[in-house]
Amino acid sequence: MLKDGQILVGKSGEKELCILPQMANRHGLITGATGSGKTITLKVMAESFSDMGVPVFLSDIKGDLAGTCLPGESSEKLNSRLQGLGIENFKYKSFPVVFWDVFGKDGHPVRATIQDIDPVILSRMLGLSEVQEGVLALALRIAKDKEMPVIDLKDLRTLLNYVGENRKEYTISYGNMSAQSIGSIQRSVIQLEDQGGNRFFGEPALDINDFLQVDGNGNGNINILHAVELFKQPNLYATFMLWLLSTLNNTLPEVGDLDKPKVVFFFDEAHLLFNELPSYMLTKITQIVKLIRSKGIGLFFISQTPNDIPNEILAQLSNKVQHTLRAYTPADQKVVKAVANSFRVNPEFDTEEAILGLGTGEAIISFANAKGEPNICEKATILPPQSNMGSIEDSVRVMMMSRSKFYGKYDTAIDRDSAFEQINAEVSAKEEEERLAQEQKEKEKQEAEEKKQAELEAKQKAKEEKEAERERIAKEKAEEKKKKEEEKKRKNSLTGKIGKKVENKVINTAVNKGINAIFKNLFKK
Repeated sequence: MLKDGQILVGKSGEKELCILPQMANRHGLITGATGSGKTITLKVMAESFSDMGVPVFLSDIKGDLAGTCLPGESSEKLNSRLQGLGIENFKYKSFPVVFWDVFGKDGHPVRATIQDIDPVILSRMLGLSEVQEGVLALALRIAKDKEMPVIDLKDLRTLLNYVGENRKEYTISYGNMSAQSIGSIQRSVIQLEDQGGNRFFGEPALDINDFLQVDGNGNGNINILHAVELFKQPNLYATFMLWLLSTLNNTLPEVGDLDKPKVVFFFDEAHLLFNELPSYMLTKITQIVKLIRSKGIGLFFISQTPNDIPNEILAQLSNKVQHTLRAYTPADQKVVKAVANSFRVNPEFDTEEAILGLGTGEAIISFANAKGEPNICEKATILPPQSNMGSIEDSVRVMMMSRSKFYGKYDTAIDRDSAFEQINAEVSAKEEEERLAQEQKEKEKQEAEEKKQAELEAKQKAKEEKEAERERIAKEKAEEKKKKEEEKKRKNSLTGKIGKKVENKVINTAVNKGINAIFKNLFKK
């Protein structure tokens, strides 16, 4: 609860343990075994920040944080606890809650475009190797240079197909992109689609400033990400949180030290953020955690043990709440000892024994003082939350969403002209061009064949005409010859007849002359 401008988290006897608003951007850690009270501590802090006018973001993995939108209810157990803490006039009340959901079912949809996500974060989401990450970055660069928006997963798959088919064209300008790497990325994209990632990527994309709003009374909105379904896909959940962290760092301006943070983010199940995290990516996240405080942002990581958080990150966390740990094995005992040694020693108790002996709702607390130094740890009892602890009816959730100022802003997905449409249009145009070129080629081929056939027919016709001419001439010559022969024959025949007549006449004449001569001679005698 908020008291005297400070966030009262717990009490150690009469001593109040508070987070100083100006130290909230020094980040924090809430750890403890399952059922030790981490969620209660988170709620108490979130409610107090809201009362201070600081917006809050947290993820609801079990569905039991949704009750923050309803006032808490008095009970004998809570009254006894409040009495033991010496807190009077405790007010149960509701807080301004905005529900969000990556899948758009139990909250306003949360979307991002692929082109707005750091390739390092996207590669983490897809589980890519460093080489595959490089290929993905090149593909996205090609899309950027060609002014093709890559909005959703179908855009990415289409882009990868396009780059794969034309990779030889881009090798000199962008670098080598093997078919094997592109194929591996495609398989990862399909797996992400099966996990529901296609609902996260799209438009309208989330405006991160919508997480930084206050209500009409000046209370900071408590933005609750309904993560019951999302948490079933640990890789998608973890990468979403990393994207959120990266987006905050890239979007918000430098503001230096403020009297209170601009926004506070709680990262539940934080160990998932760092599981199998490559060293180069851990370096990037560590740098963000270091620098983001200058943008007025406070980060609180929630997990079971501090060992879940890399040492590079732990070193940046100044506000720590340690709930009980269980030490059933030598390894567990070693962890407890290391945790105890991370606190400034309180001479009044043994920190290691205290951690093992904590009850539900109790914790070892050390917050940063006004100089930014960690205070001596204290064994404390955590305050109860002022809002309801538990899930809510669907009707209540729907009512809260309909009253939200963001109602209707993100509900309807938009599928604008992007890489999918542009590449398909380019491919279609290319196919049409190839089709027309093929048709022209076939037409030219057909025309050439027709021309050749016409030439052959013309040659054949000319040959036939020439042959016919030769036959005609030959026929005429034959006929002329025949006529000549017949004429000759006729002439010969006529000459023969005349000759014979003449011959006969000559003979007759000669005979007649001979006879006459004989008779003359006879008469003379």
